[in-house]
Amino acid sequence: MLASRFVATETEPATLLHGGRLVAKRLREHGVSKLFTLSGGHLFSIYDGCRAEGIELIDVRHEQTAAFAAEGWAKITRQVGVCALTAGPGVTNGMSAIASASQNHSPLLVLGGRAPQLRWGQGSLQEIDHVPFVRPLTKLAATALETAEIAGLIDDAIRAAITPHSGPAFVDFPLDQVFMEAPEPSPPASIPDASQGPGADAGAIERAAALLRGAERPVIMAGTGLYWGRGEQALRALAEELRVPVFLNGLGRGCLPADHELFFSRARSAALGGADVALVIGVPLDFRLGFGAAFGPEAEIVVIDAAEPQRPHPREVAAELYGALPATLDGLRASASASGRARSASGGRNAWIDSLRATEQEKRAAEGPELSDPRAPLHPMRIYGELSQMLDRDVVIIGDGGDFVSYAGRVVDSYEPGCWVDPGPFGCLGSGIGYALAAKLARPERQVVLMLGDGAFGFSGMELDTLVRHGIPVVAVMGNNGIWALEKHPMEAIYGYSVVAELRPETRYDLVAEALGCHGELVSTPDELRPALERAFESGKPSLVNVLTDPAVAYPRRSNLA
Repeated sequence: MLASRFVATETEPATLLHGGRLVAKRLREHGVSKLFTLSGGHLFSIYDGCRAEGIELIDVRHEQTAAFAAEGWAKITRQVGVCALTAGPGVTNGMSAIASASQNHSPLLVLGGRAPQLRWGQGSLQEIDHVPFVRPLTKLAATALETAEIAGLIDDAIRAAITPHSGPAFVDFPLDQVFMEAPEPSPPASIPDASQGPGADAGAIERAAALLRGAERPVIMAGTGLYWGRGEQALRALAEELRVPVFLNGLGRGCLPADHELFFSRARSAALGGADVALVIGVPLDFRLGFGAAFGPEAEIVVIDAAEPQRPHPREVAAELYGALPATLDGLRASASASGRARSASGGRNAWIDSLRATEQEKRAAEGPELSDPRAPLHPMRIYGELSQMLDRDVVIIGDGGDFVSYAGRVVDSYEPGCWVDPGPFGCLGSGIGYALAAKLARPERQVVLMLGDGAFGFSGMELDTLVRHGIPVVAVMGNNGIWALEKHPMEAIYGYSVVAELRPETRYDLVAEALGCHGELVSTPDELRPALERAFESGKPSLVNVLTDPAVAYPRRSNLA
């Protein structure tokens, strides 16, 4: 079976390549241009192959950042991101990022080093079988037990990673196998773009369309799956033709511009709770939607996604549409628009839209005092009030933190797909610098701003060194309140006290950044903020603006945003 992959004739024998070169060649043939890694001896052959094949090696200070950077590349580009983790602790250090990619459906390929197969079971350095403990987190987990298997396993892993629901795949390579040689394989077969495939079943589309035609108060709630399914253009066409208000979360943010007449964010509770028909596109009915309770009890819910869900819905749904999102949404729009009743209904929805717009404007106006709050240490909202005036329309915002990033999610607007990247439902801190590294490499012409909590800094702060070494001018803005705010305030509300929720107040993280070669700024009063941000953007260096924020400010837990 494997022999069919080799290029050889009777007169011209196949070229022999070492296993690391076979890995890199296959990656390049699949369009991979960057490999995120931390130096490890088990990976030397792969590094040599990458040099020969023109794949850029981006090295970091901790393997979790290599994996988060690869996931960040996937999130920004909608292409598979690739990292290489050395054997044993290299792979285990990357497991949080692998789990994050699993819950985010991020197409990630993790290449693992592995102790030599010849000595397996004899106690080689860092000898451990990775496959059993990464398998529950991945769509494919395998070991290349022969050099000749390498190209085929890379093909299989990339196909698994990008097939809906996309997610992480893992292949590890015994040290002896990547140093041995095998014939150069034939080029890989092309992998079809799943987003251009067939849509959902026609009968299911018609059931959903019938609900939509009769709806007086329809709503669209779309999320990360919309982004992975490349459904943003079809979503916009459907919303505009049928006059349906749109709410977005996760990587779905920016799939309809924040200044579009049908986009809303602050009015989410009113819209979801008052809708009679809800199109839930590419987002599960999980904790972010109250396990379905965010919608009124009488609401008819239509679930739309590229593939069937991995767990049952927590409440009954009226219709399920699974298939390529562009075709599904276009089919739903056409079917729901096919009658005069639909056109009449869509015109009558203006009152519903106007009522939500009034709620939206009221809530935005209510944020004014916080956005200009004069206190020192600063209210987190004051930071966003100043920063929003300095951001380009296509800025990429990275969130890494709890309380501080919750405020960002509430008020920072996105206008294009792939411009908002946060940890997602797994909520793993320490992802931000890896995401920002990948974002700036993928979009060097854009602003990349990392919103960073002081707690999150502790997970990956040394990666500022990575940004400096690779010349990546990310601007990081830190909300430094000296506490674990998302834990401290709720615990005090429940028990009247808090434990293990304190950090050192007013720590000079900006001086740490300067010691690592970054531009650092300390901000302790509102009037210092704008000049400090301007200097950071103008520095041309990786920058950290360390803003002291008021630890007494508690993010409202019953916010209507997620």
